[in-house]
Amino acid sequence: MRVAVLGTGGVGGYFGGRLAQAGEDVVFVARGAHLDAIRRDGLVVESVEGDFAVRPAQVTGDAGTAGPVDVVLLGVKAWQVKDAARALRPLLEAGGFVVPLQNGVEAADELAEALGPERVVGGLCKIFSYVAGPGRIKHAGVTPRIEFGERDGTRSDRVDRLRAAFEKASGVSVGTPGDIGAALWEKFLFIAPLSGVGAVTRMPVGVLRAVPESREMLECAMKEVFDLARARGIGLRKDAVARTMSYVDGLPADGTASMQRDVLEGRPSELEYQTGAVVRLGREARVPVPLNEFIYRALLPGERRARGAV
Repeated sequence: MRVAVLGTGGVGGYFGGRLAQAGEDVVFVARGAHLDAIRRDGLVVESVEGDFAVRPAQVTGDAGTAGPVDVVLLGVKAWQVKDAARALRPLLEAGGFVVPLQNGVEAADELAEALGPERVVGGLCKIFSYVAGPGRIKHAGVTPRIEFGERDGTRSDRVDRLRAAFEKASGVSVGTPGDIGAALWEKFLFIAPLSGVGAVTRMPVGVLRAVPESREMLECAMKEVFDLARARGIGLRKDAVARTMSYVDGLPADGTASMQRDVLEGRPSELEYQTGAVVRLGREARVPVPLNEFIYRALLPGERRARGAV
């Protein structure tokens, strides 16, 4: 498959890199020093699943020159999705589709509105990874997994082809759930509370789960997301919170979520698309989410300062 990775960060760099390593035709879209380093030295990935490098790597700073492609893996931050939709439109002109890999539950809707629903496949990933330096991706923990599927639950040749491509790649687990919407919300139930509680406590996951008070806080935030999902008609299993807490217990003790890292380092974060989305969607559904509301209000001043609003 011809694959474009728009947003060659910890997520796009890792999963796109694994596809390139497996022999797929992958072009990376990057910028600045990251672009220069990949162009000069290739894309280097340090991973607990095994280090590797893509050399030479196809890379460009102009998304419009990367297409047409069969699929775009969209790895930009959640607040960048709407702008990215305009940039990736030319890449899809031959019938390609986009798989959003953002944290949150709204990226696919935003892309469908901008590009048409036929151009969007639901997607998510699970990984702890980040840009360690220009041209370098660090995968620090969690068995990398990517899931995607048609948003109406049907099976399609394009999803099957992409799954086959990932099945050839090492260091990746792949799934195509029949209900990608429920899968997205199950990840949301994990990532939004972990990001929010991690940011307000300023602690890694090992501390959060070990201290009874912060562990209870994390579980309560998850229960609010569960109640919200069920109120919206999302088919989460009854044991979703218990299974997610068990998953948290298996994470690396020093693990942190990307939103948490951005907040603590004073950078713009995905607050509005994670904890903020829980609050906003809770109000729409008239489902109380008081703990997530507190976390959101506590983090909002720092977010606005990071964006130059205060």
